[in-house]
Amino acid sequence: MNLRLEAGLLALAVSLAGCTATRPSETLAPMPDTPALATPAPIDVPEPEPAELELAGTECQGIARYLNVGSASGTELSPDGRALLFRTSVTGLPQLWSVPVAGGESGAWPRQLTFGNRVQFARWSPDGRWIAYGTDRAGNERTQFLLISPDGTQERALTPADLHFRVFGGWSPRGNRIAYSSAERDGRNFDIYVLDIARDGQPLAAPRRVLEGAGNLNIVSWRPDGEAMVLSQGRGEADNDLFLLDLPSGRVDTLFVPERMSRYRDIQWLPDGSGFYLATNHERDMAGLALYTLASRQLRWLDEPEWDVEAVALSHDGRYLAWSINENGFSHLRLRDLRSGSDLPPPTVPRGVLTSLQWAHDAPRLAIGMSGPGLPGDAWVYDATAATVSRATFSSLAGLDPAGFVTPEPVSFASVDDETVHGLLYLPRRTGTARAPVVMMLHGGPTAQARPGFDGVKQYLLARGYAILDLNFRGSTGFGQRFTQLDNQRLRPNAVRDMEAAVEWLRGRSDVDGSRVAAMGGSYGGYMTLAAVAQLPEHFRAGVNFVGVANWITALEDASPSLKNSDLIEYGDIDDPADREFFVSISPLTYADRIRAPLMVLHGANDPRVPVAEADQIVRQVREQRGDVEYLRFPDEGHGISRLQNRITAYQRIARFLDRTIGVPGMPCEAR
Repeated sequence: MNLRLEAGLLALAVSLAGCTATRPSETLAPMPDTPALATPAPIDVPEPEPAELELAGTECQGIARYLNVGSASGTELSPDGRALLFRTSVTGLPQLWSVPVAGGESGAWPRQLTFGNRVQFARWSPDGRWIAYGTDRAGNERTQFLLISPDGTQERALTPADLHFRVFGGWSPRGNRIAYSSAERDGRNFDIYVLDIARDGQPLAAPRRVLEGAGNLNIVSWRPDGEAMVLSQGRGEADNDLFLLDLPSGRVDTLFVPERMSRYRDIQWLPDGSGFYLATNHERDMAGLALYTLASRQLRWLDEPEWDVEAVALSHDGRYLAWSINENGFSHLRLRDLRSGSDLPPPTVPRGVLTSLQWAHDAPRLAIGMSGPGLPGDAWVYDATAATVSRATFSSLAGLDPAGFVTPEPVSFASVDDETVHGLLYLPRRTGTARAPVVMMLHGGPTAQARPGFDGVKQYLLARGYAILDLNFRGSTGFGQRFTQLDNQRLRPNAVRDMEAAVEWLRGRSDVDGSRVAAMGGSYGGYMTLAAVAQLPEHFRAGVNFVGVANWITALEDASPSLKNSDLIEYGDIDDPADREFFVSISPLTYADRIRAPLMVLHGANDPRVPVAEADQIVRQVREQRGDVEYLRFPDEGHGISRLQNRITAYQRIARFLDRTIGVPGMPCEAR
C-alpha cells in the first residue's frame, strides 16, 4: 500500500542542512479564490501541436527541425562484417534498419526491417541467420523478444507480449540458444532462463529456468564454449558483482564480490575461455583496462589512465583489442595488436562520445558509434587488416547547418563544502541585447554523466540565446568511484547543495545572467529539478521536470523490480523507520509549499520506473496552493518521451514556458 505524505507527515519534515529554504523575495500574484483544478484533469493530456518548419537556412528555426535530426544508435556488425544494424527514429519511433558496410556515399540504401513498437535492442545470431530484437508497448519496458530475418521478411515471437520484465542475455556461441533474465517468478527477483531455438527460428520448447536468482541479476557474457555464462549482480546504480554460472552442473562460482563496491563491465572472453578482458575500478578510483585469468584468480592491468576506461572490445580471434577512455566526457579510442604486442594508430573518427564498440564475429572489422555536438550519431567501420576507416551511416541534419552548433567547455568549481563539481558549459553564439539566461540541465541516474553527445534540444535553446550548464553533481560517474558515492543514502542532500553552488558560480560570470536560471532534468534529474525549485527558491526562477520523483516514499515502494535492489544501496531501506523519515526529509513534496517559481511537469502515464503518481502528487500540491504549474501527462509514453509528435508538442510548450519565465527582451528568436 502506498504511503502518501499527508499534512501531519509534512509537519515532521526536516530542512536540508545548509540548503537555502527561505521564501523568495518575489512571490506570485494572488490567484482567484476558486477551487483548485483536479489532478489529473482532462486538460493535462496535451493536445498535439503542429510542427512549425521554417525554410532551410532561415536564421530562427523551430524545434521541429531540430527534433527531425536523425541518428544511428545501437550499431552492430553482421558476423561477416558486411552489414550493419542500427536503430533510428526517423519514422517517429526507434526502428531497426540495416545498411551494407560499403553503403552510404557508395550508393547503397539502408533497409528498414521493423515497423511496429519501439525497438529497444538488436543482436545478430553468430551464424547471421537471424537477428534477435526486443520491443515494448507505449514505453512500459515489459520487453518481448522476437527474431527477424536479415531481409526483414520473416519474424518469430520468442516470448509473449505480457507484463513481465525481461533482460536479454545474448546468443549462445553456436547460435542455437538465447539466454535472458526475468522477474516473472515473483515480480522482484530476476532468474536466469535459456531458450533453445531451431534453425528456422522457432523455439524448440518452453524456456528453461536454469538458475533461481535474487535481486537484479543479469547475463553479461557467454563463455566461448557455450557451457557457462558470466552473471552480474547489481549492488547499486553503478556497481556490480560478478559470478560464473556453469550450465551443465548449475554451479555458481564467485568471481568478484569485493568489500568495496566496484564496477565490472564489457566482459571480453579470450578465445580459449581461460580469462577475459574488462573495464573495472576494482581497488581503484578510476576504471582501468585489465585481464582476468580464471586459473590464477588475478587481475593484470594493461592500462591505468587518469580517467575512466569506458568500453572494451576484443576481436573474436583474440588478436585485436580496442578500448576507449572517457576524458571529461569526450571519448578517446585506443587499439592494440595483441599478437605483436604493439599499439596501433587508433581509428580516426570525429571527436565526441563513443556510443558503441563491437567487432564482427568472423571478420577483423570494428563498428564504432559516435555522437558529438555537431554529430547526431553515426557509425564508422574500421578494417584492421587494411587499417582503413569508412563511414557506414549518414544521418540527416534535417537541413540545419552544423557550423551553428555549439561545442561545450568542460568546467569545474567548488561546491559549498569545497568539494569540486563538474559540468559542461554551452554559450550561445548569439545572445541578443542582454546576457544569456541559463538552463541548468540535470542528468538522470543519479549515476549518469553529462557528456557532449548530440542533443537537438540543447542546440535549439542555444540558437535561441539560452546558455546551458550541463551539471555533473556529486554522484555522477566519470570522475572516480569516490565522487560517484558522495551522494549515497544520507549524503544525498549534498547533491542539492551542488546546484546552489552552481548558481552562485554562474552569478560570478560576466557572460551569462546567473540571476535568471531554470532547472531542467529527467528521471533523477527530474527529482533534482523539483528539489531546486522547492529547496532553493532564491536560486531558480523556473523548473522543467521530466518523469521525476516527488515523494521518495511512494517512488521507492512503487519502483520496478530492476531498481528496487539497487535502491537499497543508493537510497536506503524503505521498510526501515529511520530511513523512511529521511526519505520524507528529502522529498520535494515535503517542501511543495515553498515552490514559488513556475513549474512545468511532463510524465508518461505508462512509466514503470517512476510511476506517474509522482507527477500527480506534486502537481496536485502546487495547484492546491494556487501555484503556477503546467502539466503534460502523455497517455502513450513511459519513462521519457519517444514519439516524435509528442516530443514536438512537449518542447514547443517548454520553449514558450522558458521564454515567459527566464527569457529576456531582445533574445535572438521567438519560441517556435
